Amino acid sequence: MSPPTKTSRGPQTSLKILMLHGYTQSGPLFHSKTRALHKALTKALPTYLIHLSYPTGPIHLNPSDFPNYNGPSATEAEGDAEPAYGWWRRKDVPHSSKHGESAIVYTGLQEGFARIAETITQEGPFDGVIGFSQGACAAAMVASLLEPGRRDTFASSPPEKDEPAPEPFPASFISLNQPPLKFALIYSGFIAPGTRHVNFYTPCLKTPTLHFLGALDGVVEEGRSQGLIDVCEGPKVVTHPGGHFLPSQRPWLDAAVGFIRECLEQVTTSDGREQDGGTKGKEQNVEDMDLPF
Repeated sequence: MSPPTKTSRGPQTSLKILMLHGYTQSGPLFHSKTRALHKALTKALPTYLIHLSYPTGPIHLNPSDFPNYNGPSATEAEGDAEPAYGWWRRKDVPHSSKHGESAIVYTGLQEGFARIAETITQEGPFDGVIGFSQGACAAAMVASLLEPGRRDTFASSPPEKDEPAPEPFPASFISLNQPPLKFALIYSGFIAPGTRHVNFYTPCLKTPTLHFLGALDGVVEEGRSQGLIDVCEGPKVVTHPGGHFLPSQRPWLDAAVGFIRECLEQVTTSDGREQDGGTKGKEQNVEDMDLPF
């Protein structure tokens, strides 16, 4: 966990955020890439004591697991390559479905959830989650798993004929002491494809989400990101002019901080559902919002 930032502005409320790195990264590397965001949160939310937790995925990756791998580089040969990890590996498994397509299986996904559950147990409970790329996909699934009724959805969804069996509800999440998350920030995220993962998204995610898309992202196709946006209730979306990275310039930091502040300030009704001024169910673009700065 990143040490909480201390200030001299009086009593503070703890704000804990789970930080999930991308494929081929690690917790420490993601920490170094999000320093600007941590600083912005600390400055903009002085009444909160910010705790950011950076677990590392359990899947240790070899250079050959990297996209577009073309053989060992001089750095790899010398043994100086940065350690790389993932939350799962993608595997295309041929099967005789009614569509005649290969099934996409995330091998190691349950181990990834177990590592996240371990972090929640040891360092949580958390108020929200922030993820990048594969970690953003994982962040949405974690938010989904923590929503009321999701376990029942998994239990009542038998496999369809000639289709791969649905991913089971993670055993590591069954007795987890973690309430539904207040927010999820999704950077270069994407939907887990295929019928195997449909229970994560049906019914749609109720957790408030803010999605960051890179206009020049050459790693995650826009359609994959849009697929995730489409299964979120009332998603907010911002597009930055860069590629596949977490933007650290002021407009994008302001959007992230403003969204988190807005979620923390939501008024809760007597039936436990948040008021939103009639915006739920509508996709919103952050550039069109009146940001609270």
